[in-house]
Amino acid sequence: MPERATIDRVTIDRARLAQLHGRELASFRAARPRSAALAERARAHLPGGVPMCWMVKWPGEFPVFVEQAAGAHFTCVDGIDHIDLCLGDTGAMMGHSPAPTVEAVTAQLARGITTMLPTEDAIAVSTGLSERFGLPYWQFTLTATDANRHAIRYARHLTGRPTIVVHNHCYHGSVDETFATLDDAGRTANRRNSIGPPVDTSETTRVVEFNDVDGLEKALAEGDVAAILVEPALTNIGIVLPDDGYNEAVRELATKHGVLLINDETHTICAGPGGITRRDNLHPDLLVIGKSIGGGVPCGTFGFTQDVADRITRSVELEDIDVGGIGGTLAGNGLSMAAMRATLEHVMTQGAFDGMIPLADAWADGVQAGIDAAGAPWHVTRLGARAEYNFAPEPPRNGQEAHAADDFELQQYLHLYALNRGILLTPFHNMALMSPATTRADVTAHTAMFDECVRELFSQP
Repeated sequence: MPERATIDRVTIDRARLAQLHGRELASFRAARPRSAALAERARAHLPGGVPMCWMVKWPGEFPVFVEQAAGAHFTCVDGIDHIDLCLGDTGAMMGHSPAPTVEAVTAQLARGITTMLPTEDAIAVSTGLSERFGLPYWQFTLTATDANRHAIRYARHLTGRPTIVVHNHCYHGSVDETFATLDDAGRTANRRNSIGPPVDTSETTRVVEFNDVDGLEKALAEGDVAAILVEPALTNIGIVLPDDGYNEAVRELATKHGVLLINDETHTICAGPGGITRRDNLHPDLLVIGKSIGGGVPCGTFGFTQDVADRITRSVELEDIDVGGIGGTLAGNGLSMAAMRATLEHVMTQGAFDGMIPLADAWADGVQAGIDAAGAPWHVTRLGARAEYNFAPEPPRNGQEAHAADDFELQQYLHLYALNRGILLTPFHNMALMSPATTRADVTAHTAMFDECVRELFSQP
């Protein structure tokens, strides 16, 4: 008998899965000789043949090399057109090379890329962000990771406390404090295979489960917490939505215990032009966002309240302001500011989301129909212009439940199946993201592909 693994009430034949995966790998190789050749050349000087190690996680034996990308599609070097539902894992959420952003960036290139001095665009961007998120003051970085690091440093500085609270299976870029998880005994521990942590995360971090108000209260009660760093909905372990009132309870507990609340909207901006913070009228002390607001040009930012701004002004000496761990010589450069201004004013608009969100709902409806037709015990979760399916019958309420439902082998097969049919999903989870350039035909193509895939997977050979 072939070895089998059980996911809830439906059994997946792992031998059959391996056979189907082998077939898809052969199809992938046959269709992409130029990408294969480039990957072989790349291995001479790029470990794994990729410019960053996580790119080896794409399905297939080598990465697809891109020739050009525009809107919601890209063409690889083998001439294959792809529907891009990954969109740079939110970095290109507003589509590849949106025209207003390209125009503004092109003009700024001729005027100067970086000078360590402000441009007028910085005023427009900070004003626009204040209107979106309700926080009056903003500083700029090149990534959301940098913005999170700076927000954490300010929180420790202002409170005099060392500890950061995060959610189990959260995502905040490559911030050291966030590479923590809960072990089987419910204690904070280094996340599996965390690379070179400077200290054990239990020294810097306290982890709680999402939607666990009592657990958060207990974590804050020790009196040593500087900040709670949260995504208003988990997004990197599959989407985990907040219970009614959870984000409001986090705010109340932060205030009660004198803790600064940092909302990271880098991924949850998919909920609307002001993310979940604006949609649900949340009130963080600081807010971080990156990726999408520059239309694909590297950028990040963090905003903060009047109170936080006043406390920083009173406590940071001018002489030391450039050596305190906040900033970077490329931060707030002219090119990034031009990209952000054009994207925020002309691309990332309410009108754009009015088209993107219904497409995400249509994508989710199509996936759910395929799941139901195949009798698979899976579910679909929606969050604005983003939707994901997960290998469990009910939506999880926290990161551990979402992690327990994951299946990397199955995920790799499903992603490869889609890629072979010209559809790209993010390599990290089963997420689809809509852009202003995504069409109903793009969504329909995914629906047909997914239905065919799961029917074959769950049918008898």
